[in-house]
Amino acid sequence: MIIFPLLIATVGISISLALIRIVYKFKASSPEIAEVGKKIEIGADAFLLRQFKTIALVIPFLFAILLWLFGWKVAVASLVGVITSMLSGFIGMKVATKANSRTADVAKKGISEAFLSAVSGGAVVGLLITCLGLLAIIVLYSIFRSIEPLIGFGFGASLAALFGQIGGGIFTKSADIGADLVGKIEKNIPEDDPRNAAVIADLVGDNVGDCAGRGSDLFQTFSSDIVTGMIVASLYIDKYGIKILFFPLILQAVGIFSSIFGILCLRLFQKKYHPEKVFNIGLITTTIVNLVASFVLVKFFIGDTSIWLAIALGIFVTIFSSFLTKYYAGKDGKPVRKMAEASKRGAALNIITGLAYGMQSPVLSILIIMAAILASYKFSGNSFLAIIALNIGTDLMIAYIMTADVFGPITDNAAGIAEMSSSPKEIVDSLSSLDTVGNTMKAITKAYAMTSGTVSAFVIFTTFFSMVKIDFINVSFPFELAFLFIGATLPFLFSSLVINSTAKTALLVVDEVRRQFREIKGLIERTAKPDYGRCVDIATKGALKEMIVPGLIGILPPLIVGYIFGIRALGPLLIGAVLVSVLLGPFFNNSGSAFDNTKKLVAEEGDRKGSFQHIAAVVGDTVGDALKDVAGPSLLIFMKLLGIVTLIIVPFLLK
Repeated sequence: MIIFPLLIATVGISISLALIRIVYKFKASSPEIAEVGKKIEIGADAFLLRQFKTIALVIPFLFAILLWLFGWKVAVASLVGVITSMLSGFIGMKVATKANSRTADVAKKGISEAFLSAVSGGAVVGLLITCLGLLAIIVLYSIFRSIEPLIGFGFGASLAALFGQIGGGIFTKSADIGADLVGKIEKNIPEDDPRNAAVIADLVGDNVGDCAGRGSDLFQTFSSDIVTGMIVASLYIDKYGIKILFFPLILQAVGIFSSIFGILCLRLFQKKYHPEKVFNIGLITTTIVNLVASFVLVKFFIGDTSIWLAIALGIFVTIFSSFLTKYYAGKDGKPVRKMAEASKRGAALNIITGLAYGMQSPVLSILIIMAAILASYKFSGNSFLAIIALNIGTDLMIAYIMTADVFGPITDNAAGIAEMSSSPKEIVDSLSSLDTVGNTMKAITKAYAMTSGTVSAFVIFTTFFSMVKIDFINVSFPFELAFLFIGATLPFLFSSLVINSTAKTALLVVDEVRRQFREIKGLIERTAKPDYGRCVDIATKGALKEMIVPGLIGILPPLIVGYIFGIRALGPLLIGAVLVSVLLGPFFNNSGSAFDNTKKLVAEEGDRKGSFQHIAAVVGDTVGDALKDVAGPSLLIFMKLLGIVTLIIVPFLLK
């Protein structure tokens, strides 16, 4: 039963290794490009290694607690989850930092060569996070022959993802905000100007946040959905036989198989069409292969086409949510154009307009997701297996989507490297056009992750109720209702902490950039160079210091409530926390992305840079940075970590 997933995982890792070899063979032809690229690589390495050391201080204590409470199998599986998640993020980040310089250098041969270079780097991350997750679960199940230890693996992956996303997000956005506020607003100099002391930290942040951070996020989503899927599938062994247990594994392998076809399309059509159209062709190809391959799998594996309909709904729901995000956050959508117009009247109206549209953005998406869940459940004759199929259906394009997502920071860094190394204007402009496509891909990935996370949260509820064997929680009782409200407060507390942490670290970066402009003689005249390393160091220390407390909020509440008040309190706590998270998350992501694209729209079509409208748009963008790249993505992992911790402790509360 596991031969096909094992084969796909092996093929995917082999393709990743081949692409890594291509990227690492590259030597920059320009010493200026090599110098800037090396600074980014050193900064990214330093941050991740210090982050890993910080996490390593926490892991032994958690391992000891898991060993004491849940036994060695859960403890070992959780350790494997942490290591695998961090490894996939680290390798992905290393490849991305190499691909940055390569993309900037080959851009002189044409935009198609730069596109291909960035896609190759993205494909490594996309294939690696899915194939390593698949392989790790196969190995762990083969050793333990039990599902319960796999929940520990999901916990480890979620924990590493949360710390990675919080730490990477704080680093990224504190550097970005510092560079923008001083560089663009106070000094009126361009983005990625080498005179700005925070510019290297900003470029480093793209790698540790968007590559390593997002990679850990989707690794956790991919792995946890297999684990919860296998738990629910175990309820149907009497009906379908033991083979049904491996259905989630095989279905995820189908997704990787289909994504490989989509990635090949990117390479095949990259010279024929505009980059955004090429990505759309790849998306359509991945979707079609997924639909056909999953139909064949369901037909011969289960024989119930209603399960395939649930998979198809999962695929189409994610695509619909992505287009909905493009409307609310894209430059061509009505909200962003309204925000650009509001910017002419000042930053306050820009922010008010953006927040209003951000609050509106989750509504239709949630309605569509819930409609898909209810339809799947109804058409399948009230089968929870259909909800599992729908959930994994939302995951089937993770490898392809992650390829497109990492394309964004690679092209962003390449454009910055070209700017800092004084490359010809036409090369900088061509890379900037790829960066625009990359920003669209990043926004789509956030929508994809949030949609998948929302369905995953629903599945966690399903898994929880199937494990505790109760049909409902009576919230008319004050006891249950009280913990429902307590759970609802947790996402607000968590979001407050990570946003405030970003602000505190950004304050230090702003002060340092100002100090260097003030004290380094000749910096503004280009006769002296800034101390880039100082800003990298400040952002690193701030991010690592601030990530621990929010991380603990994702772990401790279920443990405390579960062991003191029992399952009757644990269920409402989880429901309250997740319900608020699935609304706050899209609000943060979409409003933040809309602020970002408003700034870009004003820069392209509005008043000149440095004008009243442009300054208002930049202020909005800096507000949105903390929302879309720290609070939103972290909240998604937070709610799933709460769920995984809950699932870990349930069997022991029932004893």
